[in-house]
Amino acid sequence: MSTSSKKKDLLEYKGHPLMRKENIIYYGSMSDSHIIMMQILESGEVKGMPVAKRVSVQLQQTAPNVRVRDRIVKKTEKDSLWAAMDIASIWLGRALHTK
Repeated sequence: MSTSSKKKDLLEYKGHPLMRKENIIYYGSMSDSHIIMMQILESGEVKGMPVAKRVSVQLQQTAPNVRVRDRIVKKTEKDSLWAAMDIASIWLGRALHTK
C-alpha cells in the first residue's frame, strides 16, 4: 500500500488525524509541534455499547530534544469522549496556530 493511500485511510477529526491503540487515542500529527494524547481511564456500558466514562487529555510537545517529563503542556480529565475531543480540538488548534 502506498503512502498516499495509507494517508487517505486515516480517520480525521477537524482536519487532524486520529489514531488509536488499545485505550489511548492520539489526535494530531507527529510532524507538527504538538499532539493530543487521550487515555480512556474508565469505561462502562450504555444500552449494551461500551462508552468512555473518564478520559485523560494531554497536550504534548513532539520535539525529540524535550525530556519526556517536560513534554506535557496541559492536562485535564473529562467525563466523556465527546467532551475530551472538544477540549482536544481547541487546545491543538491554539497550540498549532501560536507560532
